[in-house]
Amino acid sequence: MRALVTRLDSFGDVLLAGPAVRAVAAHASHLTLLCGPRGEPAARLLPGVDDVLVWEAPWEGVRPPPVDEAGMDDVVRRIREASFDTALVLTSFHQSPLPTALLLRMAGVRRIGADSTDHPGTLLDVRHRRLPGRHEAEAALDTALAMGFAPPRGDDGALRVLPVPDTATLTGNGPYVVVHPGASAPARAWSPERCAAAVQDLADAGHRVVVTGGPGEAALTRHVSGHTALDLGGRTEPRTLAGVLRNADALVSGNTGPAHLAAAVGTPVVSLFAPVVPAERWAPFGVPAVLLGDQFAKCADTRARHCPVPGHPCLDDVDPQVVVRAVRKLIEEQA
Repeated sequence: MRALVTRLDSFGDVLLAGPAVRAVAAHASHLTLLCGPRGEPAARLLPGVDDVLVWEAPWEGVRPPPVDEAGMDDVVRRIREASFDTALVLTSFHQSPLPTALLLRMAGVRRIGADSTDHPGTLLDVRHRRLPGRHEAEAALDTALAMGFAPPRGDDGALRVLPVPDTATLTGNGPYVVVHPGASAPARAWSPERCAAAVQDLADAGHRVVVTGGPGEAALTRHVSGHTALDLGGRTEPRTLAGVLRNADALVSGNTGPAHLAAAVGTPVVSLFAPVVPAERWAPFGVPAVLLGDQFAKCADTRARHCPVPGHPCLDDVDPQVVVRAVRKLIEEQA
């Protein structure tokens, strides 16, 4: 059986699809993951994926591309040529799977399933409705199960990635804590000043600190690192970052892709979690975690990218010393 799994949004979202992907792969002779360009690096880290098909959908992302007839025709052609027997469409709780399902139906996919609150007409063969309170990783796996794709024997449903490299040449030997100050949405990030203070307080408490960030975050990581931490901003592509996180005692970060990557390599997370999306769906999954931030702030459930409340109090009211205590708690629990 040739299977297709689609998850068209971001890096962290694709990582959270991992348990469902493995469940489908256990029943397929070949599995392709259809994802967007932001999710491609994560797709290439997932066990069970034989091939990755990249397409930027006009209904996904902050700045989606315009509808392009030639581009739509091209992705339909590529899917048709692959002759998929079945497809699992994965989306977040606030997204509709039906535009993707329509493309797959036009491409001749024989059996399509998804979690859908909207009436699917003839677009879905299996219409699942998620249970309340389910984490995004659990909800995706539930949908796979509804299609008959049980996880392989011994699979615990945790997040997982392919083997990661040894990164000691980057980080040096000995224990360390990672601080990742950036986030794709400003509303989900702790302020640079708070991050810098936490780095200093962690160092004063005896921790060696490593600061990570993407290629466009060099100024941020330099500021947060100060003269105290090792600055790896812009020096870790996703697989390397996974190696850095795997060897860390803990990660301190907002609700962003590296938090899910830390969970996938088994590293505890101190999560500065802005309640613009619900923590029950998006908190670090399957690893010890301490959730910080006012989950009942006025911005709760707004899905705002920029904090609508002056001063960003849901996160910036968190004292850096609280983060130090949370890191110590996680380390002691793992000892």
